[in-house]
Amino acid sequence: MRRRDADGVATLTLDRERTLNALSSEMLDALQAELDRVATDASVRVVVLAGAGKHFCAGHDLREMQAHPDEAWQKDLFARCSRMMLSLVQLPQPVIARVHGAAVAAGCQLVSMCDLAVASDEARFALPGIKSGLFCTTPGWACHATCRASTSSSFC
Repeated sequence: MRRRDADGVATLTLDRERTLNALSSEMLDALQAELDRVATDASVRVVVLAGAGKHFCAGHDLREMQAHPDEAWQKDLFARCSRMMLSLVQLPQPVIARVHGAAVAAGCQLVSMCDLAVASDEARFALPGIKSGLFCTTPGWACHATCRASTSSSFC
């Protein structure tokens, strides 16, 4: 995770090119920490969420998830992901997703939780989890407005 501030714009860049910027535990924690800092930073007027390399975000890190098959670990991962997604919609600043390449699964959801998305001509969006029997339970775009008003629940 990289942060660059300039002229009131905080650009948060997912920086795990070798995994297509997959949302590992470490990436979720780093993004959450930056969102928490941005929320109280009066010098930041807008947030841009971007991905390093050829793609925006491949979703959850499936290799990491397969390495931790126990239910408690996975529930914790999804709870942390839910918190981060809700933090995006609860930020006092508008959040713009700058999308290029693939935005897949939770990466696609990450885009949907932003206030605005700007996509390149090469941007692609997909929710392929059903092919592997997975379905992300973190908030999706359908509950975006509800999440903006909710602070007590980690799920919509």
